[in-house]
Amino acid sequence: MIVIDYQNRKPIYEQIVERFQTLIITGAIEPDSQMPSVRSLAVDLSINPNTIQKAYSVLEQEGYIYPVKGRGNFVSGNSELKVKKQEAFFVSLEGLVKKGKELDVKREIFLQKAEEYFKEGSYDRN
Repeated sequence: MIVIDYQNRKPIYEQIVERFQTLIITGAIEPDSQMPSVRSLAVDLSINPNTIQKAYSVLEQEGYIYPVKGRGNFVSGNSELKVKKQEAFFVSLEGLVKKGKELDVKREIFLQKAEEYFKEGSYDRN
């Protein structure tokens, strides 16, 4: 479910946050289902429980999960999360397009590459 890339410069808790965000947004983890406990996930990943707790705190602040006292953390059913994530993607895409223009990347080449990359993945989910 979660794989840590120790060669990645991104902090471990951010990697965990991003992976869970993707799993929640794509529906791989259903709304109102229980998240793994901090302790069990820490053992599975062989990392400090404080790192998991920090990731869960970020996920809670962003609305991906909610805590239930004495029972653990559960996945939020917030449908706006996907929209927010897509908006952030388009902001990033805008930056890439601007950078491409600065580098004199032609529109046709940009669109061709975008189509190639889109076909490479399994992005046929709407």
